[in-house]
Amino acid sequence: MSEKKTQTIVIDDKEYTEDQLTDQQKVLINHVSDLDRKIRSAQFNLDQLQVGRDAFMNMLKTSLQEDASESDADKGS
Repeated sequence: MSEKKTQTIVIDDKEYTEDQLTDQQKVLINHVSDLDRKIRSAQFNLDQLQVGRDAFMNMLKTSLQEDASESDADKGS
């Protein structure tokens, strides 16, 4: 016969088994886990957005520098 594995969760350095938790506590744990997942996903998206913004800002700066160089070259003619 196989042994049933009991899931444990650690909160504030205290370990709890699933059978120690009430149904409401299990629901709350599920909410916390889902929110943790959403936070990680939002952070991932934020990282992508920040890198994209930085790339566009760098392209803008390069474009402005090129315009300034062309303008300076035109003045020298």
